[in-house]
Amino acid sequence: MRPDMNSAAEAQAIDWVIRQRDPDFIDWDGFADWLAADPSHADIYDAVANLDRDLDALPRQPEPAVIMPFENRRRISRRVWFGGALAAALVAAVTLPNLGLFGDPGRIETGPGEHRTINLADGSRIEINGASVVTLDKDRPRFARLESGEAMFHVVHRDRDPFVVETGDARIVDLGTAFNVVRRNRETSVAVSEGVVLYNPDRDNVRVDAGQGIDAHDGDAKPPKVRPIDVANVGGWRNGLLVYNGTPLDVVAEDLKRTTGMEVSVAPAASGLSFRGALIIDKDRSRTIADLAALSGTRAERQGDGWVLTR
Repeated sequence: MRPDMNSAAEAQAIDWVIRQRDPDFIDWDGFADWLAADPSHADIYDAVANLDRDLDALPRQPEPAVIMPFENRRRISRRVWFGGALAAALVAAVTLPNLGLFGDPGRIETGPGEHRTINLADGSRIEINGASVVTLDKDRPRFARLESGEAMFHVVHRDRDPFVVETGDARIVDLGTAFNVVRRNRETSVAVSEGVVLYNPDRDNVRVDAGQGIDAHDGDAKPPKVRPIDVANVGGWRNGLLVYNGTPLDVVAEDLKRTTGMEVSVAPAASGLSFRGALIIDKDRSRTIADLAALSGTRAERQGDGWVLTR
């Protein structure tokens, strides 16, 4: 359901959506500050962004010709158009709720570099990284499925009603928890910053406590091994910090694209390299790439709108 919007916050959310359509938009710190200024801002922004995507998905139809008196003609700004289109979309959402016009409301999909926060009815919260797909089920309020990408779960614990996260062929069951999950290439990684989770309790039954993580591949015959992690780095993507310990450079490049929207590829000659260190996501993305190149012993070459890492 669309959250109640006050006109000022709604106008600000519309402004952020419009500005972020610009490929040169870099004010992510300002956007984060706006989200943090009021707990309602995230919901308002999500509602506006969803409607904006829905408008883009609608088929284009030619507009009837309208002849206006010369003295009344003026250039209509995108802000004015978007405000009108937003109102029309809200009317459509209210009057046509069962036509499937706006797709599956339980499917949340983010673009590269887009971060979203979903507040659930039980008080739990899901922070979704870019290039990710999370599916919710209205009939199972204590359930989420991470189809792909990355998400941080902050779960309100209930002894008799555990929260379940599915991804791939795995089930992650909370025992009062904050944990980060990554799903890529038939692999699931879980890192716990608070509480405990059980990984596949009906099969592997691996207990993962705060300060621990696992990496599991689909089809593994043996349960994944628990490894120690730094709690401070769990879900670091939310604060612009990515920390690695011997991670393949291809994975680092994929994480950068998901978290920031940056197009980073690794040349074949450098694909076997691993990376150990911390990357701070700078507003100037070229500085982030320069740090990655320096710390990984590679050279970053600009290619179109992105970069290529070579030896």
